[in-house]
Amino acid sequence: MTSCKALFSPTLTANLSKAASKGLLPSTATAAGLRAGCATFRPFDAQSRRHFSGSRKAQLDFFPPPKNLPHIKLTPPAWPHPEVTEDQLKSIEVGHREPDGFSDRVAYNSVRFLRWCTDLATGYRHDPNRPYIMSERKWLVRFIFLETVAGVPGMVAGMLRHLRSLRSMKRDNGWIETMLEDAYNERMHLLTFLKMAEPGWFMKFMILGAQGVFCNGFFLAYLVSPKACHRFVGYLEEEATKTYSFAIEDLEAGHLPGWKNLEAPEIAVKYWNMPEGHRSMKDLLYYVRADEAKHREIHHTLGNLNQAEDPNPFASEYKDDAKPHPSRGIEYIKTKGWEREDVI
Repeated sequence: MTSCKALFSPTLTANLSKAASKGLLPSTATAAGLRAGCATFRPFDAQSRRHFSGSRKAQLDFFPPPKNLPHIKLTPPAWPHPEVTEDQLKSIEVGHREPDGFSDRVAYNSVRFLRWCTDLATGYRHDPNRPYIMSERKWLVRFIFLETVAGVPGMVAGMLRHLRSLRSMKRDNGWIETMLEDAYNERMHLLTFLKMAEPGWFMKFMILGAQGVFCNGFFLAYLVSPKACHRFVGYLEEEATKTYSFAIEDLEAGHLPGWKNLEAPEIAVKYWNMPEGHRSMKDLLYYVRADEAKHREIHHTLGNLNQAEDPNPFASEYKDDAKPHPSRGIEYIKTKGWEREDVI
């Protein structure tokens, strides 16, 4: 497979940057708000331009590994990713939990509204009855934007539960760690995609606004109803699982030729422990989709529990370990989450 560094030498990169600064490259390419990586760097016609088009000139930015430090050998991930098999990755399914009650319906309709806003902002459309418009660059725009938002709920929920544990001087029964790991995993998704493309200033501004509104809104909502917030995130992760499933289908159908022979970034290979021969862009999307499906299971399950008293089933040990039960991995994953009577 061909890596980014193999495609562009430092000399070629410098020449391309100079050409861009002098206006020698096609204007439609240099006006892109997302500075494309080697997998998607090519001229685009006017019809393919997305809504994020703030940067006037394109630049090629590569992200080398950290320089060697005199004392630090390696900084391993705080939460190592659980081992998964290829069969488990490919068994992930798109699913939906039907709303049950007023709070569930509010959560579900809120996600539908946010999905519409995000689709509009990122130029996303995946309607089989209309002309196909998605490309590698547009998928990256969507991935990056979504992951900057997806990492918020776990951190906010973990922080609020941490503060409640402090002021009540009681244990949290394992919820905090899972919430922080949730946020950490979503951030790893973002860091992985940032190895492939860097947002322009306009997209960064949009991300700043979206994060500010969503973070504060979720903070207040979690104070009022943690149960509804976990259900909201469960529905949000249903949409994320669907999005990555569509991207995989596009890649397998040949609609994304720039990703056909693209290798996953080194940060992804190390984090997911991707085996030799299974380090392609398609493999990466399978890993990310499985993570989103896991978040879907976690939050739908937590939304079924007593928020103040029940222990976290994903951090608990079970009397009968041979019986299917919640875990950090995806060996017993449930699309609609676990019901309270099954785990408590």
